[in-house]
Amino acid sequence: MVGSVPMTSTVPLPRRPVDPGAPAAGLRTGPEVRARHWYENDLGWPTVPGRPLRLRTGVRFDVLDVPAEAGAKALRHLAPGSPAALRGDRMQLWVAAGSAEELPGLLAWLEWGTVALDLRALGAGDTIQAPPPAGTAAVRTGSVRAGIPREPSAQGAAVWLRPPGPEREVEASLPAMPTVPAAPPVGREGGVPDLARLVDTVAAQCHRVRLRRACAGHPADRRDQPLAFS
Repeated sequence: MVGSVPMTSTVPLPRRPVDPGAPAAGLRTGPEVRARHWYENDLGWPTVPGRPLRLRTGVRFDVLDVPAEAGAKALRHLAPGSPAALRGDRMQLWVAAGSAEELPGLLAWLEWGTVALDLRALGAGDTIQAPPPAGTAAVRTGSVRAGIPREPSAQGAAVWLRPPGPEREVEASLPAMPTVPAAPPVGREGGVPDLARLVDTVAAQCHRVRLRRACAGHPADRRDQPLAFS
């Protein structure tokens, strides 16, 4: 009996379904993949699949989105390791997770609750565009002078003004407010939690920016605005 030769199947193995959000084979080490790896692995910040790369807020941090001029005046209330980014003429300030939920009550406590402010808090369920990682040319550290960015970010793309550090302890430097005092302190100074100082400064600067625009002849900024600074 002639020995039989084992037959090898020529049918290819099933291919793994293509993930629409996954990068092409030639882009697996591209800047977008490196950026996602930096955010997720180095910082531990969750991202959203797709392009451009976006970060989930409300998990490890929240973000205050304000006019760049107003945000620049509030940078002194941020710790050196507390991140801040620019996007067009807007500034994004990183704050502790949960701050977005506290913002309405905090503004009311600081007597800003009845004033229309160009101030937005991004928290649970929101996302923001991810700036390129630290160490790239898109970082604009020290690019704000006299409260105004020297140059806006190109086409509204987000860039770091103060990038986060490489460790997973960024959240420890974020402004937070564990509890809201029963009454505001005299002069709103001394003993005020960092988040309260930051929000009070940003709110005052947002109000000043809007009043200045109203005086310059912007009708939309004239409606329902008190004439006195708070």
